[in-house]
Amino acid sequence: MAVKFEKIGDGAYKLDVQGYVCPHPQLYTKKGLEKMKQGDILEVVFDNPSSGESIAAMCQAQGNEIVSQEKEAGKPTMHWRIRKS
Repeated sequence: MAVKFEKIGDGAYKLDVQGYVCPHPQLYTKKGLEKMKQGDILEVVFDNPSSGESIAAMCQAQGNEIVSQEKEAGKPTMHWRIRKS
């Protein structure tokens, strides 16, 4: 179980924080966004439902936009795409 932050394309990044509980997914999301440029997209993959509330609140406070929220069928895994403001 290791956090994985990677560039997956031009202006696109992926952060995998599956297996981590609050507040770690939010903290790693914040650190990932700090490494990115305005307008870049970060896909966050997490499986702790309560982390979604923390990540959403952080995005709202910082002005970042949650572009999409998807849940894997039959699994707790979430895929959120966040555009850095």
